[in-house]
Amino acid sequence: MAPLYDPVPVTLLTGFLGSGKTTLLNDILADPRMAGTAVIVNEFGSVPIDHDLVRTGTEGYFRTTTGCICCTATSDIRVSLHELHEARLVGDIPPVVRVIIETTGLADPAPIINSLIPGGAPAMGLRDHIMARQFYLSGVVTAFDAVAGHATLDAFMEGWKQLAFADHIVLTKTDLARAEPLAYTVRGLNPAAVIHDRHGPGFRLEDLIGNRPYSTQDKAEDVPGWLAMETLGLHGGHTHDPNRHGDAVEAIGLDHDMPLDPGSLTAFLQLVTSNAGSGLLRLKGLFAVADDPARPVVAHAVQHRLYPLQRLDRWPTEDRRTRVVLIGRNMPAKPIRDLFAAVAPRPAKTQRRSA
Repeated sequence: MAPLYDPVPVTLLTGFLGSGKTTLLNDILADPRMAGTAVIVNEFGSVPIDHDLVRTGTEGYFRTTTGCICCTATSDIRVSLHELHEARLVGDIPPVVRVIIETTGLADPAPIINSLIPGGAPAMGLRDHIMARQFYLSGVVTAFDAVAGHATLDAFMEGWKQLAFADHIVLTKTDLARAEPLAYTVRGLNPAAVIHDRHGPGFRLEDLIGNRPYSTQDKAEDVPGWLAMETLGLHGGHTHDPNRHGDAVEAIGLDHDMPLDPGSLTAFLQLVTSNAGSGLLRLKGLFAVADDPARPVVAHAVQHRLYPLQRLDRWPTEDRRTRVVLIGRNMPAKPIRDLFAAVAPRPAKTQRRSA
């Protein structure tokens, strides 16, 4: 008979594009007190990047899904959790103390939460019943960008909902913008949430991870209604194209096998991020660069703000291709692809020997 385990708490880590979720997750995983954490990461778009940017231990459980998780939340999350359950049953992974699910920044948290709470999305088979007995949602943590947060709330309903469902709201990038005005705004949207300043003197990672079942009792009155709409299938779904979210937001994935010239890389990044009206919301990339192909360059941009490039000591996996994803609204896709094709080196043509 298979061994039985106590139910494992699951923390949902959400927040809009570029809010610092992956950085926060890496900090959690680097904390020795967070040993035994399994991770599930969702990526928007068909070219995966985030799985190489999350620093997990070699023996831990780590899975990624691609596409828009709010379209396929029930299947993707439940399948991943069931696979985790089976892996620990057969001893393929060490004991799991907790699970963290990091969502894509465009995710509506309502269908995700519905797939994890009692009375939410209906079970589709034995797998889902097993998942419900072995795991439970213990909390929602939302990262909120102190620099771009207000613009997010003005333009995207997902940003509002990510805050409304949260137990803990972490104000990020407060080293670049004041936390007090943002905290006032956030507190008005979700008075019950605990608000943390990521760069404040009293911030503690362990305070974000709980083990009590998630509750909507103290949340804003819209929250139970949003969950009920999901249960009834009234959420107004959108396309399941892994590179699209609704009619306007899409992901442009680019990759290349050969290292890029450093100057060409800089020019590409500056050109695609400098136009404030281009519709760009988020850029993240892992680049092979000709001056040191063994050490990839990591690039991040939020809207038209390009952050300093970082150089890794080595490639995270055996995949050494350049990969970059741009997520935006009504972006000029063809000019972006043409620009990347112009800076990406082409293999040298071999000359035929004369007869």
